[in-house]
Amino acid sequence: MNPLLSVVERKLQALPLTVQLVLPDGAVLGPPDPRVRFVAHDKTALAHLAEGAVGILGQDYVEGRIDIEGNMRDVMTAAAALLPGSPVDAARGGWLTELVRKVMSVWRHSVERDAKQIEFHYDLSDDFYALWLDPRRVYSCAYFRQPGMTLAQAQEAKLDHICRKLRLRDGERFLDVGAGWGGLLLWAAENYGVDATGITLSRNQHAHVSRLIEEKGLAGRVRMALLDYRKLDESVPYDKIASVGMFEHVGRAQLEGYFAKLRRLLKPGGLIMNHGITAAGVYNAELGNGMGEFIEKYIFPGGELTHISVVMEAMTNGGLEEVDVENLRPHYARTLWAWSDALEARLPEAARILGGEQGERSLRAYRLYLAGCAMGFEHGWIALHQILAQPPATGRPDELDNPADLAYPWRRDYMYGEGR
Repeated sequence: MNPLLSVVERKLQALPLTVQLVLPDGAVLGPPDPRVRFVAHDKTALAHLAEGAVGILGQDYVEGRIDIEGNMRDVMTAAAALLPGSPVDAARGGWLTELVRKVMSVWRHSVERDAKQIEFHYDLSDDFYALWLDPRRVYSCAYFRQPGMTLAQAQEAKLDHICRKLRLRDGERFLDVGAGWGGLLLWAAENYGVDATGITLSRNQHAHVSRLIEEKGLAGRVRMALLDYRKLDESVPYDKIASVGMFEHVGRAQLEGYFAKLRRLLKPGGLIMNHGITAAGVYNAELGNGMGEFIEKYIFPGGELTHISVVMEAMTNGGLEEVDVENLRPHYARTLWAWSDALEARLPEAARILGGEQGERSLRAYRLYLAGCAMGFEHGWIALHQILAQPPATGRPDELDNPADLAYPWRRDYMYGEGR
């Protein structure tokens, strides 16, 4: 046996579950009844398997150089065990490294490039997303507030969790930055009586939400705009602002300007909720071992991970004070597994919807993306933080007693006490 195959065989034998490998020449390594089977069609895939470069191996799968068979949870168990080390390990770069990162981040996030990157992901197919999202098509981390909740229940709990944190009140002007398919926008309008504005760069999402607004008879106080956040009108500020699953697309170099923009859109005494994915490592802008490259190429071009400490620094420099921070990491792992399970249960239908050779590639990419991200959140390689922020304090001695003109009460019992 050649040295490469010897390494691969030792790797497979050391895995915590049975794995079989079918070589390009038809030879078989491993037991006859495995829980996971790799069918290699190209020798380069064998080298990636030996290296534990699971993200590159994922690219091999999407491009048809290797097939992967088995339950996606078992596949991810094998993938995690193949890694040579933690994918969040990253050395702190020098000034030149940081300069290059900043220049690339600025270049990648012009108004025009962001529009194309959002279109690439979110306009893939509404029918495809509808197969595995909840009925409201909430495409962000759910909140499993109670054991046994279904995904749909947990998504509604998340929407309400955000509204309660923001202390939404009847008649307030509410802005949803990156409103997706309208889950939070419509929940806030229907359950909290706000005058709601949502923005998106996705034409599919814009059309979908605009249709729902008309169907629900909310056209008088709910609107959806196809608009970049940088172009929002600052002349009439909002009482409350939410940004859910959006700031990951902003870029690290733009974060301070992004939060400064939200600050200018906010009324004095208002509140901002930023809900988004954060990095586990302070210095890495993406996961290692090829996983970040996989996401960039097939799923979220232009996406950049940022550690919570860096996010809070950017918030502070943008003129905001953080008043409540909550990590929902395990909630997102459960959310992603629910999405993965739903997609796996409807693979033939998904293939028909996406269609063709490119559709097959997209389906393979999404299978690995959903299950791989679930694994990432389970292992703590990535996290999900909700940060509630407000303009800086004004030196008032009475703010702890929660006077009526202050939005944040400084006591968490306001969220789930009697009433809202």
